[in-house]
Amino acid sequence: MRILQLTPGTGSFLCGSCLRDNTLALALRRLGHDVVIAPLYLPFALEGEVASEPDEPVHMGGINMYLQQKLPLTRFLPRFVADRLDSPRLLRWAASRSNMTDAHGLGAMTLSMLRGEHGKQAAELEKLVEWIGSLEKPDVVLLSNVMLIGLTRRLKAALGRPVLTTMQGEPPFLDSLDEPFRTRCWETLAERAQDLDGFIGVSRYTADLMTARLGLDAGKVHVVHNGIELDDFVGLPPGAASLPAPPAPTVGYLARMCADKGLHTLVDAYLLVRKRGKVPGIRLRAAGVVLNEDKAFLSAQQSKVAAAGATEDVELLANVERYEKVRHLRGLTVFSVPATYGESFGLYLLEALACGVPVVQPRHAAFPEVVAATGGGMLCEPDDPESLAAALEELLLDPERARALGDAGRSAVLENFTAERMARGVERACSMSSPAGQATVPRS
Repeated sequence: MRILQLTPGTGSFLCGSCLRDNTLALALRRLGHDVVIAPLYLPFALEGEVASEPDEPVHMGGINMYLQQKLPLTRFLPRFVADRLDSPRLLRWAASRSNMTDAHGLGAMTLSMLRGEHGKQAAELEKLVEWIGSLEKPDVVLLSNVMLIGLTRRLKAALGRPVLTTMQGEPPFLDSLDEPFRTRCWETLAERAQDLDGFIGVSRYTADLMTARLGLDAGKVHVVHNGIELDDFVGLPPGAASLPAPPAPTVGYLARMCADKGLHTLVDAYLLVRKRGKVPGIRLRAAGVVLNEDKAFLSAQQSKVAAAGATEDVELLANVERYEKVRHLRGLTVFSVPATYGESFGLYLLEALACGVPVVQPRHAAFPEVVAATGGGMLCEPDDPESLAAALEELLLDPERARALGDAGRSAVLENFTAERMARGVERACSMSSPAGQATVPRS
């Protein structure tokens, strides 16, 4: 099949959805499909092998989209001026200086973008359709998330091809919009969901949640768990015969270092275990993206650690590279990202488990599903440092059980959560909507 994959970029920081979509595009190509992955809004910020071309043009660039929302006259800018505003370099610079994760104040723009051809950014949508028309016609269009649903009607009218969307993490953003936009956005999504030919949930939790909230036809909904490229995670360091055990019991974290991901809960739980004294020498190593809006939060966690006299045993590593991430995970005894919101999956769990590190996660959102499917960890109560501390302590005091959970999780990831396994699931979902796919892809 020829597949066009449309994915919003972040410009300046790693994002789980972007990493997943890039991995998917590469894996689909290895299966023999012709895949074009195109960035929307901002350039991609990725690690490892990249599926898009260097300096790939950005479509529906974030600066133009914002200006057309706020200043109607900018919709009539000369084409060459608007194209300059879509410069990847300029967009990266703008992204590094803006607050892109706070939904407050974004309700009107979100609703406008969901309205697609009737929204204030309709001219940018037409430019996207024009560019797609210059490509060899795809057999299927795959949207990265439901927030791109406003593109669907124009794409189907121009191409006469099915359009599917992945569902990965939309509800927390939508639910944090100010009213009346929260309600209006959900209503618009439910209306426009009827235009789509298929939905791919990255977890059963996400698929069921979106099916209920949007009134989807269950026959169009597929569940395809995320998968990862395994080479970096399961291989050994050069010259090493085996992975050494951490020199001290070490609790780890790998995600954006913010309140939504529950870093504060993990810090509190770590300090509780440390205070009890049953696990001598316990350390905490947290790594991940830090945006401008996260700096005050991170500083508060550092102050908390200092007040407890634990500074020498705690490392908070900001904006690590891929090789640093892998080394970080391999040095852990147990792993936790106690996110406070409805996480749709959590790629970081697969990465930790691929390194043989057991996980402890809150009993909500997609976490029970992932832990059950991998057999690689334990659950605790959400937003509860005491419960998390008890689970961490239980594994740290029982190395054999921790090792068994880590080994089980690693085996499950290697077998069931690979990039190829994910790509074959998406391939099947696309084949059910595309005549070209039905002719070439087995259903089994």
